[in-house]
Amino acid sequence: MATPTSATDTAAASTAASVASVPAASLDPDLFDGQGPSKGLRETTLLSRDARLAGRPRLCSDCGLCDSQLHAQMASACVFVRNRGEEIEQRLFGRNRRDGDELRFGVYQAMHAARMRQPLPHAQWSGIVTSLAARMLERGEVEGVITAASMPGTRFAPRPILARTPAEVLASAGNKPCLSPNLALFDAVRAAGLRRVAFIGTGCQVHMVRASEARLQADLGLERLDIIGIPCSDNVTYPDLTYFLEQVSRSPATIVHYEFMQDYSLHMRHEDGQVERLNFIDFPMDRLEGIFPSACLSCFDYANTLADLTVGYMGSPLGWQWLLVRTDRGQALLDLLAPDLEFGALPSAGDRRRGMPRYLQMLHQPPGKPPRPIRRLIAWLQRHRGPRGLEFARAIIEMKSFRNLDYVRQHFARFEPRIVPGHVYRTLAAYGEDYAAIFQRPLAPAAVGPAPPVTEPADPSIPSAPRPPEY
Repeated sequence: MATPTSATDTAAASTAASVASVPAASLDPDLFDGQGPSKGLRETTLLSRDARLAGRPRLCSDCGLCDSQLHAQMASACVFVRNRGEEIEQRLFGRNRRDGDELRFGVYQAMHAARMRQPLPHAQWSGIVTSLAARMLERGEVEGVITAASMPGTRFAPRPILARTPAEVLASAGNKPCLSPNLALFDAVRAAGLRRVAFIGTGCQVHMVRASEARLQADLGLERLDIIGIPCSDNVTYPDLTYFLEQVSRSPATIVHYEFMQDYSLHMRHEDGQVERLNFIDFPMDRLEGIFPSACLSCFDYANTLADLTVGYMGSPLGWQWLLVRTDRGQALLDLLAPDLEFGALPSAGDRRRGMPRYLQMLHQPPGKPPRPIRRLIAWLQRHRGPRGLEFARAIIEMKSFRNLDYVRQHFARFEPRIVPGHVYRTLAAYGEDYAAIFQRPLAPAAVGPAPPVTEPADPSIPSAPRPPEY
């Protein structure tokens, strides 16, 4: 669930055996305390006393890797043990991010604003992700799709599934903004003998899949693995999601869909079709402290930059979806659905840089909640004078990068060299003087080296040369 970064802006068993199966030399004892994950799973989930959490890294988003036969890959694949995003970029794209928007949005060939000409009735947005996954199964492009449906009797509790039919995919439509162990379903792929699979997941999940891709191809005999990425930040456990909705809505039990929108407000759609709105500035932050997992507050891939195709909304106008084509395979996926899509412009307005020093001050020393008339004025200014379109996406990514960097430095300082990728410091460099003055320390470490070397040969089946969009 993509959340504002403050009141004014914007979770098969795994045991200690999974760690024991990894060469000791590859594990850093600082990352493990023998008790499993830190805040976010052990303290908040209904399964917090379950043995499945034993042996996990202290930072854990419950991606499902450790619940599967891939658990031996944890030390080399987990983004919260070591972020290998820049290494994976080299293998996947043949290069790392260029200066400019790629620092924030990741390597891409093309960006689009798009929406379904005939939206799916139960989708979070117009239904692009759901429709694409169903189309891939219809056309025989893949034999199965790993995605998340809802637990029976709930709207938002995730249930990872391996969908084999378009109907199963269509039934899974809608957002499940909770920690979901989707990677565990690769065991089901193995058992079913599937060779062509699509994976729909969040940034941390996609990092784990890309880092394990060679092993998946070798062990499962995968001939094709298409990855559709969903931008994500601040997912929560299902109990905490229930609590969150109780704090922000007049009728939490009737919410069908909700999202943190580009107009600086939370939109909550209810069973009767009415949309309840709450401005970001009006969030009861004093009651929301501590509900977000440590892993999500230590993540630096909101834009899901290692997918073939990323489908979100943050950079598009209201009512549209934001598509980033990252690979030739991603373009081919978009081509499958193009006849059913309407394409629009990606506007950009406002200046995020003007407000960033003030944001840093608030991050360092959070202010109290302003009186209601002042909050109404702030909400109006945000909506009419604040960053909009692509500039809004740039602002959100920069603010979340600052927030998460500050969180890592406060709570997991020794992990910073392992889990904060170098592009974060380059992205935020323009605010270096402001950061140093406010936090009394330099923004970047003494030396931010180049991207880590590629540790496995590049896959020649992954083309890196971009081609222009056909629309």
